[in-house]
Amino acid sequence: MTQSNEEIGLTVDVGGVATNYHDRGDGPPVLLVHGSGPGVSAWANWRTVLPELSRHHRALAPDVLGFGYTQRPRDVAYGPDVWLDHLLGFLDALGLARVSVVGNSFGGALALRLAAKAPERVDRLVLMGSVGVPFEITPGLDAVWGFQPSLEAMRDLMAVFTHDAASVGDDLARLRLAAATRPGVHEAYATMFPAPRQRGVDGLALPDEVIAGIPHETLVVHGRDDRVIPLATSLRLLELIDRSQLHVFARCGHWVQIEQGPRFTRLVGDFLREGSGAATR
Repeated sequence: MTQSNEEIGLTVDVGGVATNYHDRGDGPPVLLVHGSGPGVSAWANWRTVLPELSRHHRALAPDVLGFGYTQRPRDVAYGPDVWLDHLLGFLDALGLARVSVVGNSFGGALALRLAAKAPERVDRLVLMGSVGVPFEITPGLDAVWGFQPSLEAMRDLMAVFTHDAASVGDDLARLRLAAATRPGVHEAYATMFPAPRQRGVDGLALPDEVIAGIPHETLVVHGRDDRVIPLATSLRLLELIDRSQLHVFARCGHWVQIEQGPRFTRLVGDFLREGSGAATR
């Protein structure tokens, strides 16, 4: 079905929730989990990654419950367990027993939870600017989660997300503001990470011993100049996950997949193709 809005892809029923997702390519399946910025959607996060990644993989990018064009049921108490259940339900609805997972920021925390709770469902793991370990909330993340809609505020966030705000342009700020102010979107967003927003960071963190028990080959990626999630979080993940490696991009902020798009997709594609399809303890 052709849509005039590229953010709208296919729809699948996940536990009674009409879930919007993008499904590109053939080959070993890869689940792409987006971040939590205002106006975010799977397409907004992964549109530059999908064409290249889908050359060798089946790339699946859903709008997580409460975000994008996935249905937002009334009276949902958003939180890590609800989001994880939605992702597992998404895999079940598509009949996917096992996938590699790429998680961006907030999505990285969900990817970690998925790998810890259902390790048999995960092949390889990629964590990009990931939440998931304790840290003191940055002014950048506080601004992201505390966003109040205006074009000026969205322009400010574009500067927070990137090393060079000129690389994304003003059109993106306008598009993201329009997405963030669709009926019901900001109202749902405002309930997800209320002040004091340090609780949101703490709620997405997993105990060290849980992360240390993750058996999967893991690629950790971070922008050196990230002002949203500190590089120290990825250094900690590298320490905790035994079968992990870390790649840091200089002159790069939180949006590695945009600011270092071609390098990021080559790095991730090569890492995923190295996989044997068997995660062992």
